[in-house]
Amino acid sequence: MATWRSCACSWPFGASVISLAVLVSLVHLFLTPLFPSPLDFFKQSNPLLDADSLLESNLESQFPPNSDGSVAYRGAPWKAEIGRWLAGCGSNSTPVDIVEVLGGKSCQNNCSGQGVCNQDLGECRCFHGYTGKACEVALQLECNKAVSKERPFGEWVVSICPAQCDKTRAMCFCGEGTKYPNRPVAEGCGFQTIPPAKPGDPELTDWTKVDFDNVFSSNASKPGWCNADPHDAYSSQLKIKENCHCKYDCTSGRFCEIPTMCSCLNQCSGNGHCRGGFCQCDRGYYGIDCSIPPAASVLPKLPAWLRPSTVELPDNGSSNVKTVVRKKRPLIYVYDLPPEFNSHLLEGRHYRMECVNRIYSDVNKTIWTEMLYGAQVALYESILASPHRTLNGEEADFFYVPVLDSCMITRAYDAPHLYNKEHGILRSFMTLDYYKNAYDHIVEQYPYWNRSSGKDHIWFFSWDEGACYAPKEIWNSMMLVHWGNTNTKHKNSTTAYWADNWDSIPSDRRGDHPCFDPQKDLVLPAWKVPNPGAVWLKLWARSRKERTTLFYFNGNLGPAYENGRPEDKYSMGIRQKLADEFGSSPNKEGKLGKQHAPNVIVTPLKSHKYHEEMASSLFCGVLPGDGWSGRMEDSVHNGCIPVIIQDGIFLPYENVLNYNSFAVRVLEDDIPKLISIIQRYNETEIEHMLSNVRSIWQRFLYRDSILLEATRQRELFSKDDDWAVEFSKLGEDDVFATFIQVLHYKLHNDPWRRSLLRQYDAGLPKTCA
Repeated sequence: MATWRSCACSWPFGASVISLAVLVSLVHLFLTPLFPSPLDFFKQSNPLLDADSLLESNLESQFPPNSDGSVAYRGAPWKAEIGRWLAGCGSNSTPVDIVEVLGGKSCQNNCSGQGVCNQDLGECRCFHGYTGKACEVALQLECNKAVSKERPFGEWVVSICPAQCDKTRAMCFCGEGTKYPNRPVAEGCGFQTIPPAKPGDPELTDWTKVDFDNVFSSNASKPGWCNADPHDAYSSQLKIKENCHCKYDCTSGRFCEIPTMCSCLNQCSGNGHCRGGFCQCDRGYYGIDCSIPPAASVLPKLPAWLRPSTVELPDNGSSNVKTVVRKKRPLIYVYDLPPEFNSHLLEGRHYRMECVNRIYSDVNKTIWTEMLYGAQVALYESILASPHRTLNGEEADFFYVPVLDSCMITRAYDAPHLYNKEHGILRSFMTLDYYKNAYDHIVEQYPYWNRSSGKDHIWFFSWDEGACYAPKEIWNSMMLVHWGNTNTKHKNSTTAYWADNWDSIPSDRRGDHPCFDPQKDLVLPAWKVPNPGAVWLKLWARSRKERTTLFYFNGNLGPAYENGRPEDKYSMGIRQKLADEFGSSPNKEGKLGKQHAPNVIVTPLKSHKYHEEMASSLFCGVLPGDGWSGRMEDSVHNGCIPVIIQDGIFLPYENVLNYNSFAVRVLEDDIPKLISIIQRYNETEIEHMLSNVRSIWQRFLYRDSILLEATRQRELFSKDDDWAVEFSKLGEDDVFATFIQVLHYKLHNDPWRRSLLRQYDAGLPKTCA
C-alpha cells in the first residue's frame, strides 16, 4: 500500500512548491491547444503514424472518391479506404522468395494400405472405417440403432438396413445371397410402404417390416431390386420400386450398373484415386487432394502452386526437400486436418448430391449439383490449387481451417456413429463441437494459433445462420459466412427449423458473441449452379429499356400461400409482410396484396423463366429464408438492382464494397413504403447503379473453381461442354480473386497486426509496407 511520508521541509518552501504546482496546472488547463502534451508529442514524432498519415494523404490525392463515395479498383466500387489501398498499394505488389519444405517422413507400416501418409507430420490419414497409428484397426460402424421386438432394425436413421451393412462406412447393400450383392439398398427401398390415408397425402414407410417381394425376390418373372438384371429390366420395361435407387456416389444407371468417377476435392489433382470422397494418393503424394508431392520425386513434377521454384537437394541425411518459390502475398497455410473434419464426411455420405457441387455422368461428364452450400468446397479447392497457398507456416499471413460444416449438418442423421446424445436433436450444437475439436487439434499439434490468439485464422461457416454457433474459443478469428447477422436487431436464432436453432446452446460453450463482426469477418456469395445460357445471353447486361418490371420477387411467401412454409417465424416474417402489401398471386383466401400493381411481381409460383424474368426487372428483392438466401446472387447475376430488406444483416462483401453504388436498403418497418422509396431514384441514378451491378456480377461467381474443373474435363474429352466454353470467356475478378484482395488489404491494415512485430518481406513499395 502506498503511504505518504511526513516532510521535514519548512512551511515557506512547502508553500512555494504548492504555488508552482497550481501555476503548472493552470497553464496546462488554458494553454493545452498551444502546448501539446507529452503524448501528443509522441504521436507527432512516431514514424509509423507519420508514415500512415503520409500514405493516407497521398492515396486520397491519387484516388479521390466518386460521387457515391466509392473508389474503383479493378472495375468494382469499393469502400473508399479499401479501394485506395488496393489501387495504390495492392496493385503494386511483387513476388517474394518463400522457402517451401516438402516433407519426407515415413508412416508406420505405410498406413497398412488403409490410409495416406502425411509426410510432413509422419502421420496416417486413415480411410473411413479405419483407425490406429498405422490404420490397422477396422471399426465396426453399425447401420442400425439398437433393435427391439417392436423395431427389429432399430429406430429410423438414414443408414437403416435390412440387408448387408458395410461397417466401414455404415452403408447398406444387397449382400450375399443376391444376384447383385454390391447394389445399394436406399433406406426406403428395403421396407414396406403404407398407402396414403387419402388422395394427395404422401406415401409413408413402415420401418418395422422388410419388403421381401420388391427387394429380395428371386422370382424370374418379377425379380426384386437386388436380383433384377439391368439388361432384362431395360428391355422388358420391368417396373422397379421407386424408392430403390443408386443413392451412393461412383455409379450411374437405373440399377447402379455403370461405374463412374467419384467426387473428390480437386479430383485428387491427378495424383490419386477418388474412393467415394477420400483421395487415395499415389505413393508419396499427400494432402486432402493429393496436391503435395513427395520429397523423393519433386524434381520431375511440381504442381503449379509450387512454381516457379528453385529446388535445394537435401543434405546431412535430411529426408526433406526445400524449394524456393516466387509467390505474391497474402500467403495462406491450409491445415491438413484429420479426415473426420472433411474427407470422412465426403467418403461416408449417403446421398451423392450431398456436400459436393458436382458428380459425374455415366461417361464421366461433369454434372453440377443444386447443393446450396457448395461454396465451401469451391473455395477450398481454389485455395488448395492457388499460388497464394504455402506450406511454410512461419511465412504464412493467414491460416485456413477446413472444417466442412455444411456436410456435417447435412449428414447429421446419416448413421448411428454420427449421433451424440449430448447434442440431442440440435445439429447446431453438434457442429459447434466439431469446430471446437478442430480448434483443440490445431492448438495441440501446431505452433501457429498463439502467434495472434487465432486472429490470423480463417473458418468457413456456410450453413443458414453462419457463425452464430461458433465456439467461443475461435471467435477471435476471421469468419467466412453467407449470413452477416450483427444481432443488432435480430438477437436470437432466426431459423424456423428447430434442429438448427442455437438459442439453447450453453453459454459456456458458445459464449456471447454475435453471428457476424464486420470489423473482422466477411460474407461470401453462395454457390450457384453454372448457367451457360445466362452467360451466353448476357442477362446481366440487359439495358434499362429492357427492364419493364419495376420490382420482382419470386420465392416462398409463408403459410398464407399454397405449399408455403407453415412457420410464422420463417424469413423472420419479412417475406410475409412483403406479400401482404404487394402480393401479385392470390393467397389461400384468394386475396392479392393490399398495394398490388401491374409492374410489381411478388409471387410464390415457381417459374421456368425465373432468370429471364429477373433480367427483365429493374429492382429485385433480397429477403432472408431460414437465414441467408441466394437472392442477392440471383439479382446481381441477372443485372437487377438488389433491394435488401433485412435489418442489421450484412450481404456479400457489404463491409468492403460500397453498396450505395449498386443496391438499395429498405428497413423492415418501411416495407409498406417500398415502391415509393424505389421510385425516388431518377434515371441517372438508376443507370449508375445498373452500370455498377454489371461491373461486379462476376465477383459473385466461383469461376476459379469452375475453371479448375473445366481443365480436368479437358484432359478427358476433346470437346468442352457449354458451361466450360461460356465460363472460359469470362475474365473479370470472381469470388476467389475478391477474397484474396480482401485478405491482402487486411494483412496490411488490420490494427492488431502491428503488435506482432513480424519481420517479413511484404512485396510492397516501401511507402506502402
